[in-house]
Amino acid sequence: MRINKYIASCGVASRRKAEEIILEGRVKVNDKVVAELSFSINEDTDIVKVDDKEIKLSENYVYVVLNKPEGYITTVKDQFDRPSVINLLDGIKERVYPIGRLDYETSGLLILTNDGDLTYKLTHPKHEVDKTYVARVKGVPSYEEMKNFKEGLLIEDYKTAPAKINILEENTEKNYSICEIKIHEGRNRQVRKMCKAINHPVQRLKRVAMGKIRLNNVKIGEYRHLTKEEVNYLKTIK
Repeated sequence: MRINKYIASCGVASRRKAEEIILEGRVKVNDKVVAELSFSINEDTDIVKVDDKEIKLSENYVYVVLNKPEGYITTVKDQFDRPSVINLLDGIKERVYPIGRLDYETSGLLILTNDGDLTYKLTHPKHEVDKTYVARVKGVPSYEEMKNFKEGLLIEDYKTAPAKINILEENTEKNYSICEIKIHEGRNRQVRKMCKAINHPVQRLKRVAMGKIRLNNVKIGEYRHLTKEEVNYLKTIK
């Protein structure tokens, strides 16, 4: 098995993050540093360590959906010592990590697992999984602005893929509107950047669904385990 896949399958990190860990020289196989991404191991006989701690394949896969509060990061460590979503997972002994990310100010649905293969699959650009958000934005987008949003916007050095936006509520007195937004890309702070590009910056943002997975009344800061049907659905996404 390729070393990056093994690290992901052990629940240490996503496969992409595992590659960074390898290149940083933090991985040892049989007590020798391995820094080549193409390195393959025998999972039955080789001893693999990350940061000098032995890792092993997980026999128990965990899949949870968390209602992330604002003010939490979705990485394990943070240079500013901000709280991590991992701190909210009391009762889960396995080492899990998020499928994708939500930025510090954004709340809502976040799926976490120790299934490295599923994480790699769902975060790969070729899998167009809709992510649904509810955004409170400044002002009320016009027909032309929403048309541009739906067709794709030039942001920094790239053009966004076609997206969806619908106005759910307008408040002209307080100069804001509530919009439902659907995208399938996962670029950094993409919804916020897209709303800013049409001159309606986000005031609050919450993700409410990923594909067919929804929170189902999970309270803010709490989580639930995915049902067997939900896990099977995620695994069948092509």
